[in-house]
Amino acid sequence: MIGRIDIAGVHTELDEDLVKYARKKIGKLDRFMSRHVKDSAHAAIKLKESKAKDKKKCTCEVIMMLPGEKFVVTETTMNMYAAIDIVEAKLKNRLKKYKEQKDSPRAGSKDRKVRKIFGKILSR
Repeated sequence: MIGRIDIAGVHTELDEDLVKYARKKIGKLDRFMSRHVKDSAHAAIKLKESKAKDKKKCTCEVIMMLPGEKFVVTETTMNMYAAIDIVEAKLKNRLKKYKEQKDSPRAGSKDRKVRKIFGKILSR
């Protein structure tokens, strides 16, 4: 679980079930982080509710702060639980990409191979 998760409701009352659901979904995203990132990860969840012309709009915004990176993901649907699910999926994809970029032991190895090959060709 992510150590620090702050949840705030804007224009809405947060019931205990919704808070538990948000903590469960966003808290499990630590599986997609490396060990040294898990310790300093922080998530802020803003749950907003608005009504416009007899339509209820629920917005979930998650701000995930990691070392050297800040992810902001927002989704608006008619159901708060669905918005949380969609935001979780978007964050999962972003965290996978972040982990691949930062933790890959072979980051830049393709560039070195290309330079080595082209260096041999150009030196002929």
